[in-house]
Amino acid sequence: MTEYITEPARQTQVAAKCDLVVVGGSCTGVFAAVRAARLGLDVVLVERANMLGGAAVTGLVNIWHTLMDTDDREQIIAGLTAETLDRLKSRGALTVQNNRSSTYNFNPYELAILLDELVKSPYGSDSTGQGRIRLMLHTLFCTVVSESDRVSAVIVENQDGRSAIITDFVIDATGDGYAARALGIESYTNGYIQPPTACFHMQGDMRGVNIGQLTALHGEEFGLTDDWGWSTFVSGCDNITMRADWHIFGLRCDRADDLTRAELEGRRQAHAFVSMLNKYVEGRHYAITSLPSSLGLRETVHYRTRFQATELPLLTGERYDAPVMNGTYPVDIHHSQGGGITFRYLDGSERTVYGKGTRTESDSWRERLGYSGEPAKYYQLPFDILVGNSYSNFIAVGRMLNADMSAHGALRVMVNLNQLGEAAGVAAALCRDGDIDLRLLDGRRVTETLRKGGSAL
Repeated sequence: MTEYITEPARQTQVAAKCDLVVVGGSCTGVFAAVRAARLGLDVVLVERANMLGGAAVTGLVNIWHTLMDTDDREQIIAGLTAETLDRLKSRGALTVQNNRSSTYNFNPYELAILLDELVKSPYGSDSTGQGRIRLMLHTLFCTVVSESDRVSAVIVENQDGRSAIITDFVIDATGDGYAARALGIESYTNGYIQPPTACFHMQGDMRGVNIGQLTALHGEEFGLTDDWGWSTFVSGCDNITMRADWHIFGLRCDRADDLTRAELEGRRQAHAFVSMLNKYVEGRHYAITSLPSSLGLRETVHYRTRFQATELPLLTGERYDAPVMNGTYPVDIHHSQGGGITFRYLDGSERTVYGKGTRTESDSWRERLGYSGEPAKYYQLPFDILVGNSYSNFIAVGRMLNADMSAHGALRVMVNLNQLGEAAGVAAALCRDGDIDLRLLDGRRVTETLRKGGSAL
């Protein structure tokens, strides 16, 4: 039986008043804040960590995928994603590769510093008419205050104690939808939840090292199984690789105890892997140089909106009157058990890899489902993916988007969520400036404003 206590009533000091609060400082949240500020809003950006960047920085996932269509002829992603990549390149913190699934490799710490500059430098000048961004790091989201169908304040806690931010609009970019949950918005979990991975940075020469063979021979000794994984270099760093070699199975990371256990298991795996290398790879030394401050969560809970993304319309490239995102990243399903992964590509090919290349299966989903003709070059999402039914001034955006298991496997990557963050910031600005209920906003205005801001829609 669940027990409850009654918290005493309190008066909460107002720390700020603004046009928009963005909760969550991933690139999704940062791009929402920046796009809204460039359209004139005064924004408060709340982040519980000590730096911005989310999965790309605190999760150490230093890869962004291609901005081009499947023919590499048309640029389908631009806006703040392209602007950020250009800035990283200009400071020598980006490596461009001829690989669609890992085109842009960056130094995550350089990205963190760039995001600091992005939220500070362009704003605050009355002559430009741009808004301002007030950044609040080390600040925990607590709850929201709502009146009827409007959110009126966000309650936070930080070094100054508990305080309120009075606002006209709220964007929840927390990934897990903390504000959406506090508002009681309808949620669901897919029956098949893709497992997380704890990434880490490792120093040591991996040339010629057969991880699959090492795991087969010695993995059991270190509690490591034959599981699919991946790794990449870190741009600008000699002999440092980002490791994502194992999953964490059997835990529900939308639950506090399971999330704690998953974080512990991720660090155990990192130590076990490095220990195995140091014991059985002769003549070389390996060391962990950085652990993530947040687990690489692929999926937890989803929140209902007017539109749910599903697999076939995505893979067949359905078009919309008010698109807010373009993408080509394949359906990417990490198996919840068995250590495998399945990819479904827009060209119809399908590939499943079990373990560390132990077994591979190939198929064609287009042939299997009876599709013919020219495959889609890219897919889209419409504005209604951001529009809920219950609140007039609230958007939840990020990996908690309304998508079935397969569609989510394609949409959750950063180059896709970055665009949705920008769209959320534009929608907030249009609603605030015109005193418009989000549910009545014409999505075509969002698309057009994104285009004017440099997006490739």
